[in-house]
Amino acid sequence: MLVLLAASIFLSRMPELADDPIYSRLTIVFLVLLAANLLWTALSILGVTVIRTTRTTRKQVGEIFSENFEVVNTSFIPKVWLKVTDQAELSGQAGSRVLTWVGSKQSRTYLAYSFLERRGWFNLGPSQIETGDLFGIFIFRRVFESNTKLLVIPHTVDIHQFPAPFGILPGGRALRQKTLEVTPYAAGVREFVHGDSLKRIHWPTSARKQKLIVKEFEKDPLAEVWIFLDAREAVHVHAEDVTQSTGRDLWWIKQRQAFQLPADTEEYAISIAASIAKYYIRQRREVGLVSAGQGYSILPAERGERQLGKILESLAVLRAEGDLPLWGLISSKLAHLARGSTVIIITPSSEEQMMTVVMELIQRGLMPVVILIDQASFGHQIVPFNLKAALIKHGIMTFIIHKGDDIKKVLESPQINYAGRILFSRN
Repeated sequence: MLVLLAASIFLSRMPELADDPIYSRLTIVFLVLLAANLLWTALSILGVTVIRTTRTTRKQVGEIFSENFEVVNTSFIPKVWLKVTDQAELSGQAGSRVLTWVGSKQSRTYLAYSFLERRGWFNLGPSQIETGDLFGIFIFRRVFESNTKLLVIPHTVDIHQFPAPFGILPGGRALRQKTLEVTPYAAGVREFVHGDSLKRIHWPTSARKQKLIVKEFEKDPLAEVWIFLDAREAVHVHAEDVTQSTGRDLWWIKQRQAFQLPADTEEYAISIAASIAKYYIRQRREVGLVSAGQGYSILPAERGERQLGKILESLAVLRAEGDLPLWGLISSKLAHLARGSTVIIITPSSEEQMMTVVMELIQRGLMPVVILIDQASFGHQIVPFNLKAALIKHGIMTFIIHKGDDIKKVLESPQINYAGRILFSRN
């Protein structure tokens, strides 16, 4: 168009063509056409808004996330075509569409589906609207920001039975530690103070003393479970980047799609930690999490769905970028672990120091359970120390996870030592 306009102006100025008005008229036509298209494009972008809504802002890796897009034309001018570009951080940008002829005071809605393959926080936006004139001469764009975020928690498996070490079943030795929670283990009574819950008042004693008396409780016997997750970058084997699915053909999926963990020891470790935490929380146990990835993270042992939510959120953003060995991390926390606690160790490391710290856990009256992720099955060939053989030789409860294993099946199976004796049984 610009070339034709320039040629018309040039030809209209030539002396030998000055008597022919055709080129002057073409110049006027092209100028009017450009001005009309510019005005049309400017008016087409006005009065257009994009509204994104979702029913949930929390999903799990391997699930389908659906989002509703509504493009509203609030002006009296119809929109010939609108291009919606989804600039969210989700893979595939499933919300991108091209809409034609959105009439005056009308709206268009559509659903976008994304297959969640990565964990973490994701911004659901921004969205960009693009439109132009009939000839495509001018293109105008507007960006609509969004403050909504989606939390994608790690992939978990539902463990129904998890082998437990001997001696830590309910009814073990008492911890003799006071707690603010109401447990079946009353430790005594004291006077009521401001802030005490009314459900803790012991009414018979209050009637006898003529003042409010509340009950004090102790923690459940050996109820704490601590999960130590190895997040040191040097020990993990990472998968190569693969093409993310677009999610364009997921509209027909109504059930959860089968999900296969990537060949990445980091994702295996985080999925195992999340699954075990979920299992123990459902067993009404107090669960804590310790890791040292991109930052030092510790969640004190608590129980309930709120604690599970905190653990899953912490694991969702965890990255194996740390430099602190797991055996050093465990050693730094030994003094803070109550005797009789269960210590779940999840690591792909085969360092000899791991065996030393496991034996120290036993000497301090703690119950270690080691979950080893086999580095060799993920392509790592250097194994300086056979930690697996050493753990089994000493009767340490050990699970071995290989690439492609069914995590649920492995964690629910009892382990057997070199002599053929079952180290622990199902709960």
